[in-house]
Amino acid sequence: MSSSKIFLCRCEDVTVDEFRAAFGEGFTELESLKRYTGVSTGFCQGKGCLCEAARELARLRGIPEQDMKPTTIRPPGEPLTFGQLAALDIPAPETPPGEEP
Repeated sequence: MSSSKIFLCRCEDVTVDEFRAAFGEGFTELESLKRYTGVSTGFCQGKGCLCEAARELARLRGIPEQDMKPTTIRPPGEPLTFGQLAALDIPAPETPPGEEP
């Protein structure tokens, strides 16, 4: 069976073939593959695909899975509650000259 329709990341519609092609283009680290293909950046934030992507990359590189380095996790700089977000004073956009508000 051809892998062209097998999705590695369902949230971002990244196929196994696209992942392999990116590897062939020189993106050989999980972090660079994540940034180039979008794998693990969708709604699930990698919960549904990051392990599979790491396994596929280990296979492509010919190394044991346990030698794979994890991607960089970037939590918010300062966590906010929904109440804090709702209370933000956001100014109305300016009306461009010549247009009516």
